[in-house]
Amino acid sequence: MNKPLIQTLFLIALYSACVGTAFTQTATSRSALDRLDVLLKNIETLAADVVQLILESDGGVLEESKIKMLLKKPDGFYWETLAPFPELIVTNGKTLWNYQPDLEQVVIESWDSSRSELAAQLLSGNIESLDDDYTISSVTVRESEHQEFELTPRAAESVYQLISINFMGDELESIYLNSKNGQQTVWRFENVVRNQAIADAQFQFVPPVNIEVIENDYAQ
Repeated sequence: MNKPLIQTLFLIALYSACVGTAFTQTATSRSALDRLDVLLKNIETLAADVVQLILESDGGVLEESKIKMLLKKPDGFYWETLAPFPELIVTNGKTLWNYQPDLEQVVIESWDSSRSELAAQLLSGNIESLDDDYTISSVTVRESEHQEFELTPRAAESVYQLISINFMGDELESIYLNSKNGQQTVWRFENVVRNQAIADAQFQFVPPVNIEVIENDYAQ
C-alpha cells in the first residue's frame, strides 16, 4: 500500500498516563483482545478531526498534519489531509481513490482490505487474526476511565516495535505506532462523533474535470 495510506490508517497523548497510578489492571492477550473487540464493535460510524504527528526518535516533530476522517462499516473509509499538503484517500470497499490536488491527478485502483494498513483494519473491526500476529495487553486506569491496549508484534521482521490504542471510556482517543527505525506516528482523534448517520455518497469520488486519471488494475 502506498505511503499516504500508510500514514492514515489509525499516539502519545496519554501513553504514559498509567505510569505511577495507584491502581491498574493488566489483562492477558486473549482477554485484552476480547475487550478491544467489544470497543471496536461499538463503532458503526465514526467522524473525527485527526491530528497526525510524525516524530523522530528523540520526540522532535518532523511533520504535523490536519485530517478529516469518516468511517462507515463495513467498507467506507474517508481520509482527507487538509494541511500541510492536501490529499484525499477514500474507498467504498470496492474502489480506492487517491486524489492529489497539487499534482492534479487521481489514482484509482481496486480495494483490497487485506492489504490495508493495520490501523485501518482495526478501525474497521477486522481483528480476527490479530492475536496470531501480536501479543496484546491492556491497562485500565479506573480513576480516569482510560483504557490502553498495547500490541507487540510476534514476528521479528515486523516494522513495528509497539502499537498502542487508547480509549477514554468507550471513545477512541489515539493510536500510536512506534517503528523499529525510531520513527513514531501519532493519530489523535478530536471532535469525535460516533454512530451517527453518514451517507454512502461520502465514500464515492467523482474526479474533477481536467485532471489526470490513472487507473491501476482497476475493476469497476
